[in-house]
Amino acid sequence: MRFRSPNILILMADQLTAGILRTYGNRVSKTPHIDALASNGVVFNSAYCNSPLCAPSRAVFMTGRLPSITGVYDNAAEFASQSPTFAHYLRHTGYRTILAGKMHFCGPDQLHGFEERLTTDIYPADYNWTPDWTRFDHRPEWYHNMDSVSQAGPCARTNQLDFDEEVAAAARQRLFDLARLQKHQTRPFCLVVSFTHPHDPFTIHEPYWNRYTDDEIDMPQVSQPALDAHSQRIRHVVGMNIQPVTTVQIHAARRAYYGAVSYIDDQLGALQQTLNDTKLADNTIIILLSDHGEMLGEHGLWYKMSFFEGASRIPMIVHCPQYFRPRRVQQPVSLADVLPTLVELAGNGQPTTEYITPIDGHSLLSHLSGTNDDSNNETAVKGEYLAEGAIAPIVMLRRNRFKFIHSPVDTDQLFDLENDPNETHNIADEQNDLVSDFRSEIYHHWGDLQLLHEQVLASQRRRRFVAKALATGTHNAWDWQPVRDARNMYVRSHMPLDDIEAMARFPPVPKSTNK
Repeated sequence: MRFRSPNILILMADQLTAGILRTYGNRVSKTPHIDALASNGVVFNSAYCNSPLCAPSRAVFMTGRLPSITGVYDNAAEFASQSPTFAHYLRHTGYRTILAGKMHFCGPDQLHGFEERLTTDIYPADYNWTPDWTRFDHRPEWYHNMDSVSQAGPCARTNQLDFDEEVAAAARQRLFDLARLQKHQTRPFCLVVSFTHPHDPFTIHEPYWNRYTDDEIDMPQVSQPALDAHSQRIRHVVGMNIQPVTTVQIHAARRAYYGAVSYIDDQLGALQQTLNDTKLADNTIIILLSDHGEMLGEHGLWYKMSFFEGASRIPMIVHCPQYFRPRRVQQPVSLADVLPTLVELAGNGQPTTEYITPIDGHSLLSHLSGTNDDSNNETAVKGEYLAEGAIAPIVMLRRNRFKFIHSPVDTDQLFDLENDPNETHNIADEQNDLVSDFRSEIYHHWGDLQLLHEQVLASQRRRRFVAKALATGTHNAWDWQPVRDARNMYVRSHMPLDDIEAMARFPPVPKSTNK
């Protein structure tokens, strides 16, 4: 299959779990734009993040490589400038690459291949959120706490609403600018629009809160707290043991989350309308996904940091009816697959072997085109968690109906997701041969996890030292500072007025044929 240099619009939500959407079986959420996108698109039923935390997951999305390779272990680990990203690959083929919104890049490079970045980030770019595996009992002030749940409810404004409205406005404006340039500029674009909703805190503008009634809101399907060691550590990290929440607070948090999901749905609708208004829709592939999920009280847990389905399973929908017929893909896939897929799409559908570095993902083009036989695909999705709440590396393999979770310091977990979709029964002790196979695959891919453990600890020590040093004296922030040049915006006296207004009008007025 060949493509006519399609434009690419990627909408990334933050902490959006797949199970909250109607297209994945939920009957509460009100998301008409996502529903329509899915009904005319390719829906991946078993898509996963590769690390259930913001910065590590987004680095995998950008590079197609796992955190153990890139070194982006947590939310304060530097993303090296020399790491090739899909933005680099697409620019190499002639694409204009643009980012609006959150990407949680840590370090002085805040572009990573993007030609333009329209907004700042909502989160810091420094080392101050570096965890310390050697002091697990210590809870620094930047850790999650349960205020997001206990204080859930409607609001008039939050910093998240401030941010996302800036992102939406900047992205829509850029689409209009690109449309105006069409006859002068032939480069296709890849625009990533990354919102911070429905990430906690669980509060949302009152009109979105009021889209749902109390009676409509469901409660967690598995309210019994998970007893595995890592889940207990997460409870400590987010302060659940010192700040219990009530049923009323859980209900309010879930209602606010549903409202935030509807808010994201409206942003998708606005972007689609802009594509239609600019006549760009027909040659634009839309991809909807998230960096990771949200537990929402399932298994007695909140937020992410876990390989339970709520935190690690994400929506992934690809919409382009001109090229791909609507279908559902059952085979497990992940964010690591995005880079090779985009590279292939940008290369007229031709596979490439010219990756500058080895990647952990696989192109999804055969799934999109319907030429892949899911039943014969044995490729496993790989995951790693190397951040706060862990005390040693945690790795995950998801193949066919099974999910296997392993850490050298914890009991193995094996779930049959076909017969136990809520992951309530660990069958590791009942499936010795399967566990042995999974352990062998882990050793083959990762080798000795003790070496990775030592690398993470060394990185944490270096970053804590550097962060402390940089806190002394003058502070030089790495946060992205957008530059807005107003010299040629709107009406300026150094430009002819008629030319300005004609240039800004879209669609342009046809030139008169009168003599």
